[in-house]
Amino acid sequence: MSTYLFAGGGTAGHVNPLLAVADRLTERDPEARVLVLGTAEGLESRLVPMRGYELLTIPRLPFPRRLDAHALRFPGRFAAAVRRTERFIREHDVEVVLGVGGYAAAPAYIAAKRTGTPIVVHEQNAKPGLANRLAAFLTRHVGLTFSNTRLRHGRVVGMPLRREIETLDRRAARAEGLAEFGLDPDRPVLLVTGGSSGARSINATVNRSATAIVDAGWQVLHVVGGKSDIGPSDLDGYHVLPYCDRMDLAYAASDFVVSRSGAGMVCELTAVGLPSVLVPYPVGNGEQRHNAADVVGAGGAVLVDDAAFTEDWVSFQLLGILRDRARIADMAVRAGSVGHRDGADRMTALVQDAAVGATPRARRGSGETRTATDATSPSPSPSPSTSPSPSPSAGTSTTEER
Repeated sequence: MSTYLFAGGGTAGHVNPLLAVADRLTERDPEARVLVLGTAEGLESRLVPMRGYELLTIPRLPFPRRLDAHALRFPGRFAAAVRRTERFIREHDVEVVLGVGGYAAAPAYIAAKRTGTPIVVHEQNAKPGLANRLAAFLTRHVGLTFSNTRLRHGRVVGMPLRREIETLDRRAARAEGLAEFGLDPDRPVLLVTGGSSGARSINATVNRSATAIVDAGWQVLHVVGGKSDIGPSDLDGYHVLPYCDRMDLAYAASDFVVSRSGAGMVCELTAVGLPSVLVPYPVGNGEQRHNAADVVGAGGAVLVDDAAFTEDWVSFQLLGILRDRARIADMAVRAGSVGHRDGADRMTALVQDAAVGATPRARRGSGETRTATDATSPSPSPSPSTSPSPSPSAGTSTTEER
C-alpha cells in the first residue's frame, strides 16, 4: 500500500483541489492511502474528515511581515512544525508529499527534503506564493493552473476540479437548475457571486442595480455569501441566497456571471464555458488580476477594477453586454477555449510519476535519508488541454471572499 501526504489548506481554494486529487488518486489505486497535513483552524479541519481522509495537524504559522515578538518566535515554531511533519512522514512511510500552498505547505516541503521524500507542487494562482516558489527549487514535479504563471519547472495541468464540474453538461442540466432556484425558464439568468463569504462591493452594487437589470429582461441569482447583511428581496426576478451548495446547478441555470477572479472561480467558469465580468479583489498581491489574464485575453471575460464596479458601470457597460446576446454567445465559446476539465487527472499523473522513482520506504525506517529522485529526473510534460467544455459542480464555489 502506498501512502501519500497532501499538505495545504486554509481556504476552499486550497482544500478543494487537494481533495479532488486525493479522490482521483484513490479511484485509480484503491490501495492508496492519502493523509492530509493542515491546521486545526483552516477549512480543511472540517472538509477533510467529511471526505473520509485522516487530517494531521501542525500549528498555523503565518509568515511574519514585520519585526515583532511573533517574528522572533517564528523560527523556533517553524522548526518544530518541520520536525513534527518529519515524524509524520517517517511514522506513516509516506512515499510522496504533494503541496498546494497554505500554512502547512512550507513545513511539509522542508520535511520532505530532509527525509528524501519526492515532492510534488500544485500552484493554483497565476502569481505563485512563497512556499511554492521555494518548493520549485526542490523538485521538477510542478503543476500550474495558468499559462502565465512563472514558476521553475512548471507545466500547465489546469485546476483539479470536483467531479461534478468535470462532468456537468450545462444544457442538459439547465431545466433542473432553473427549478432548483425557482427561476423563470423564459428569461436569461445573471449569476452574481463573490465566494462563500461574499464580496461586499459587488454585493452592494448589484443590490442597488437589481431593478435596472431586471427591467432589462434578465433575472438575477445573487449568492451574497454567509457574511452579508443583504436579505431576501420582494423584487420579482431578483433572487438572493446567503450561500449555494449546488453551484453546479447554479452554473447550469446561468447565462452570464459577475464574480471575483479567484483561481477556483476562474477555472470553474472556463471549464463550463460561462462568460463573465470579473472584478478582482483589490487587496493582496494582485493575483486575482493575473488569474483572469488568460480568459480576458481570449475574449471570454471582461475585467473591471473593484473601484470602477459602480451603479453607473452596471448601467452603461454591463447592461450593454447583457442586451447583446450574440456577444454573450461568442464570449461563452471563448471562455471555454481556455478551460481545463482534466486537471485532477493531470495532477494525479504527476503524483504517481513522482512515486515511480521513490527509494523503498524501508530505508527510511532506519532514519537514513534518501536521494530525492524527483529533483534530478524530469518527467514528460503533458500537453495542456484547451478544449471548451460546459460543466460545473456541486458545493460552494472555490473562491473565498473577499
